[in-house]
This record gives sequence, structure tokens and C-alpha cells, in this order.
Amino acid sequence: MNSPFRSLMSALEGLARMPERLRRMQEALGRIESRQLAAAAGIRAAEFQVYSQWGEDGIVQWLLRQVPVGNRLFVEFGVGDYTESNTRFLLVAGNWSGLVIDSSAAHIERLRRDPVYWQHNLKSECAFVTAENIDALLERHGIAGDIGLLSIDIDGNDYWVWRAVSGVRPAIVIVEYNARFGAERAVTVPYDPAFDRRKAHYSCLYYGASLAALARLADRKGYALVGCNSAGNNAFFVRRDRLGPPLRECTALEAYVQAGFREARERSGKLAFLSPEQEQALLEGLPLVEVDGR
Repeated sequence: MNSPFRSLMSALEGLARMPERLRRMQEALGRIESRQLAAAAGIRAAEFQVYSQWGEDGIVQWLLRQVPVGNRLFVEFGVGDYTESNTRFLLVAGNWSGLVIDSSAAHIERLRRDPVYWQHNLKSECAFVTAENIDALLERHGIAGDIGLLSIDIDGNDYWVWRAVSGVRPAIVIVEYNARFGAERAVTVPYDPAFDRRKAHYSCLYYGASLAALARLADRKGYALVGCNSAGNNAFFVRRDRLGPPLRECTALEAYVQAGFREARERSGKLAFLSPEQEQALLEGLPLVEVDGR
């Protein structure tokens, strides 16, 4: 007969296995949702979340049904410890390969202890990404030419870093935009290789680029804006030689979604609950670079 101690140990072992079981259930549900995407009428209708912050997992899966991708390789930077990202579901459910980059040594160390790191073909780099070093970082890991997807979310120099990328030609690009700059202005924060949104302005709202600025840059680089997520922070672009029905190019005004989440801070650092108008007012007078269409 089992002793109470053995029963307790067995129960504790079962509890220890719960996170892994929940993770597998989460991924299984994501696979089921992926199979239903044929009926999705567009980007935002395709949204579902497995590892992404919002509905990007579903959007990426839907886009991959429309966009021919030969090299199933991704690059994502600004990933934290990779528990929440735009590419992890690609890695575990689609058997993609990838490189992830984050500026925090603690985040990268945590990722390297995660079973996902040895179970899949994933590389990582601890680096503060700048316009000056991005191509060298990719080259160091042997990444060049056509790849499947590039995801940029660094809360600052997103526009300038994408502009500097020249060593890879992703089929799909995801870039965070700052909806507080509005739907029409083509603007970005000035380039500073050491940009830190927490130091740039106490509100933490002064970072990145407007959707219109990213759309203009995309056009110059041979990409078409095809939509934004419903949270109003990520824009999706497809390389024009991979663009075809049912995908169509959108203007920034057509694709723009107002941010549906709150992240403003008070001077004390506490979360501030502001209206979109109040958030935009905080940014008035701060230096911005107007992006032209050339």
C-alpha cells in the first residue's frame, strides 16, 4: 500500500508536469485553429494567439497560405525570453528554423535553458540591434538572401533598422508601428543607436515610427503593406514578387488601426490610463523625422 509520502510525491510530480501538458494542449489548439484558416476573410479575421502577444500567430499562418515561401527560416529581434513572440509557433508547429536576438543577457540565458532551444533548430544572440550592426549580426549566423519571415519589435529604431537591412530578403515582414503618431503622418523618432524608450520620455510612448512611415519605407524596399493586427501595433508586409490574390496592397490610411491597449506611464512610472487624444497630446513637440516618399 502506498504511503501518504509516496502519494504526495506522485501528486507533486503530476503538478510539475502540468506546464508541459498545458503547453502541448495550447500548441494542439493552435494547430486546429490553423486548419480553419481557409475560411478566414482577411488578416484580422485570421487572428489567434498561441505564443504571440496578440493575434499574430493566426495572421502569420494565414499569410503563409497566400505567400510562397521557399526557405522556412525566420529572424526575430526584440523577443524577450521568447516565451511570447511572433515566431515561436512557426518553430514548434511548422518546424521552421530561426535566429532570435535580444539585448538582455538574462532573457537570452533563460531562453537557452528552455527545452524549445534544444528541441528545435533555433539560434540566439544577445545584442543591442542597431542600423550599424544588423547586417553583421545576420551574416555571423550565416543568414543571407531569401528567408521566410523577419519580425522587428525593438520599441525604438524599428524604422531605421529595417531601412538598414540589406543582407536578407524576407517574403514576409512584421514591424511594430506606433499608432499614437496617427494614420496620416509619415514620421519616426530620430535615429539614436542607443535609443531607450524608457529614457526618451517618461510616458514610454515616444518610440518607433508611424504606419505611414513604414509603408513608405516598405515601398522603397519592394514590399506591400497588406494589413495590421486588431490591437493596433503590428503591421504586415509582403514582398511584391510574392504578392497575389486574395492579398492586396493597402494604403496606410486603409490599414491603420488605433492602438487598443494602454501602456502610457506617469512620471512616477505608474501605469496611466489615458485616452488616445491624451496620449497623442503627450507627444506634441517631441522631435520627429518626416519621412519622404523617395
